[in-house]
Amino acid sequence: MALQLNDRTLKALSLVLSYPTRELQAAMPEIGGVLASDTRLTAAARRALRPLAEELSARDIYELEAQFVMLFDRSRTLSLNLFEHVHGESRDRGGAMVSLIETYRDGGFEPATSELPDHLPVLLEYLSTRPAAEAQEILADAAHIFEALAERLGRRDSPYAPVFAALVQLSGAEADRAAVAGLLDQPETDPNDLEALDKVWEESEVTFGPDPNAGCPQVRDMLAEMDTPINPAPRHAAE
Repeated sequence: MALQLNDRTLKALSLVLSYPTRELQAAMPEIGGVLASDTRLTAAARRALRPLAEELSARDIYELEAQFVMLFDRSRTLSLNLFEHVHGESRDRGGAMVSLIETYRDGGFEPATSELPDHLPVLLEYLSTRPAAEAQEILADAAHIFEALAERLGRRDSPYAPVFAALVQLSGAEADRAAVAGLLDQPETDPNDLEALDKVWEESEVTFGPDPNAGCPQVRDMLAEMDTPINPAPRHAAE
């Protein structure tokens, strides 16, 4: 069995993409230090991560919670659930989710969270324990998603945008521009239009199908490559 490595940067990125808590705020000086010292990232990329680290450390917790919900929970095109960008409301998403759960379990990984298994912070937590080449390969499979998220968040001047740019760098891949363009062509729903949001999410209910091989070959290959539980605090307040 290949030696498992503890990638502190992937762990740190997993944490900054998790729902904000006071515990996260208290840990931000250490987390920011990890991100500032990883030379796999360019100096510009490390500098770009600093505003988010400072904001998560010092901003009012309720404002942070509200911002997180508005960005990632009310904007489908900014969802942190990766299969949302691959399958949308397709039934293939359920089969791919089952495959991912089985992959985690085969590696002895049981996420201690109520989030879906394709939630990016959960995946990054998992990858932080895998050999570097394996983790990089899986990140490369999702590079087009990270690129599109970085661009959408950049348009909003969000301090979260550099996180996804950093993930592209860590993947070592050149994102497929056609795939990025396809994601960016998807219309965005106004996060303040609750009626429209309800219609979107009603149409995208996920069913965990019995066939673990369902889904497109690219996703099955990514899952086949895909351990240490993540323990985010439960959602509250702004939700």
